[in-house]
Amino acid sequence: MTSERMMEIYSALQDVIARRNSACVYTSLGYTSNLDLIPAFTAKDLNRLLAEYLPDGCLQEMKPAERIRNMPELLGTIVYFCLSGTGGEVDIEDPDLIRASFPCRNAMGGTAVQAALALDRLGAGSVVHLSDDSRQVREQLISPNIKVPMPDGSLGSAGDEDGGNSPETHVIIQFQKGSRICLGDQAETIPVSNRLILTRNTVNASLPLDENYLRWVEVHARQVSSNVLSSLNSILDPEVLKLRMARILEHVERYRSQNPRGIVYFEDAHYHSRDIRRLCIETLYPHVDIMSMNEEELLCTMEMFRQPIEIEDIFSCVNSVEYLLDRFGIKKGSIVHTKDYAMFVGDADGLEIEKGMVYGSLMATARAAFGEYGNDAQIRKILEGSLSRAGQENLEKIENSSLRNRVILVPTFALDRPKYTIGLGDCFTGGVQLCF
Repeated sequence: MTSERMMEIYSALQDVIARRNSACVYTSLGYTSNLDLIPAFTAKDLNRLLAEYLPDGCLQEMKPAERIRNMPELLGTIVYFCLSGTGGEVDIEDPDLIRASFPCRNAMGGTAVQAALALDRLGAGSVVHLSDDSRQVREQLISPNIKVPMPDGSLGSAGDEDGGNSPETHVIIQFQKGSRICLGDQAETIPVSNRLILTRNTVNASLPLDENYLRWVEVHARQVSSNVLSSLNSILDPEVLKLRMARILEHVERYRSQNPRGIVYFEDAHYHSRDIRRLCIETLYPHVDIMSMNEEELLCTMEMFRQPIEIEDIFSCVNSVEYLLDRFGIKKGSIVHTKDYAMFVGDADGLEIEKGMVYGSLMATARAAFGEYGNDAQIRKILEGSLSRAGQENLEKIENSSLRNRVILVPTFALDRPKYTIGLGDCFTGGVQLCF
């Protein structure tokens, strides 16, 4: 895979989208939506607050809180994730703790709706499931390309109704590689750009399913090229999760019965509970065509099942994915998406999965580079760059191994200091759906 080949694949995308739109073919995207609060966070602000609230603290010893209730717990949690370079999610009791400390702006949260917005930027249509249907969420989704099923069985706009509910607010803190965290005579450098999500679950803690959405997808399954399941990690009660998954599995079977060629696509996530993670995996994986996750999620899953993995070793990652495919009988294969590459492991027969990973990687990189959902001009600008060296090295390893007929790997374009680290996996998820 070369940058020239990626340009060739991308150059055909507008024709793909035009054909889909002409035939009224959609991607269905479930299941959560919420209001994101984006603080104007800088290391300088963090250092000032550390000096005020944790003057005697040790940066290397700070740990994440299980649930953030006050400023010292907030600061300790932020420092831990900044210095570890990992992304994650932690509950916060009151988002006003952030509002009082940083200027903030509103954005959209939830894999489904962010994927819809990324597709909309390129003119592609989708049908979305809204859990948070507040005015603040709906007004960000008003577009002729983003459809919401109505009670009468038709498709409407997100602006056609007003749920009248208060929004569920999540706080997204972005931190940049190279920034310096200082406290007294201590100084540490952030090793990797990433983001921390602080969640205050309300409606999504029980994730009520919208029957209008489920019925529309079931009845109009032949218009739905792929059916994306995501964000079940928001559910906190195992018994509630079991009920929701029972309905989703019934929905999946009805969808498949009407569209046997349709793809059931599961996008994994960070889980607040190991029990919830295990329950989701063991219940849903056997029923999906494609399971997708990032490298942190793959690592967490393998550790949960006490399986060895070296996340920097491409062959170890492939072996880990094969373990999951074999253990759970995932029907077609699995995608792992990282900052350096996207990789499919499994049986790609009948799928144009390489194209999908190119679309997804370019859309995610444009989001990272420009801080917004990428348009055509921005994506073409990305294509002028250089491919990740690590991604190219991993591609060469795969192509020179016995795995080349079972593994498809697409290097990403190099971006050392992304402007934005929010929703990159969601943009990737949206882009992949255009290959089905």
